[in-house]
Amino acid sequence: MESLEAELERARDLDVAALADAIEAIGFECTRCGACCKADDEDPHTATVFPDEVRDLQGEDRDWRDVARPMPYGLTDGADGPEGETFEWALQTDGCGDCTFYTEDDDGEGACTVHEDRPLICRTYPFSVALAGTSQPMGEAVESADLEGQGDAGDDADLVRAHECEGLGRDISRADAEALAAALKERAVRELTEAIGVRDEYEPADPDPGEVVVHDSEGAKSPDGTQHGS
Repeated sequence: MESLEAELERARDLDVAALADAIEAIGFECTRCGACCKADDEDPHTATVFPDEVRDLQGEDRDWRDVARPMPYGLTDGADGPEGETFEWALQTDGCGDCTFYTEDDDGEGACTVHEDRPLICRTYPFSVALAGTSQPMGEAVESADLEGQGDAGDDADLVRAHECEGLGRDISRADAEALAAALKERAVRELTEAIGVRDEYEPADPDPGEVVVHDSEGAKSPDGTQHGS
């Protein structure tokens, strides 16, 4: 397996035109069904958001907790709620487990209330990049294309992966494919940069009972986004 630094260099070398070719080969048009923003059966919506993206969404009117929650993986249920250590942040959810920024009109058509500022993971869904087969982000893929747009490829190829979405297989304009491809490359670079930062900043926090500590690229934090122990 390649080091994170090697993967980062591969991500920086990704060709946007080739990414767009692969996206065109798969095809996509958002149907505004809202499935990618809503809870899945019993599991709440979980989408990773970077620390600076949280601050962008905060603006002047929102607290950190209005935007993000600790990623639930690794936490346990204590007497007073979740406790323990985890890595990274997820977009906040409402009482139904849907993304807190998701809304529907009377006809059930979905919309994002922060569409212009939505995180990269939202801008690029249902696509992700697997570099040299080393990563499988966002769970299982339902389709993939190599960066020549030729369909499934071997384990050592850079792939565009498509995840479950009813909008797959639809025609997409070249301009939209290129815009999505540029965001996909940016996300691949950002995810690896963040992962390296988390690795380099990590120190075990040994949280107290009932306490949650979140490790991101800026260090250990409390659920309200402040530095842990400050």
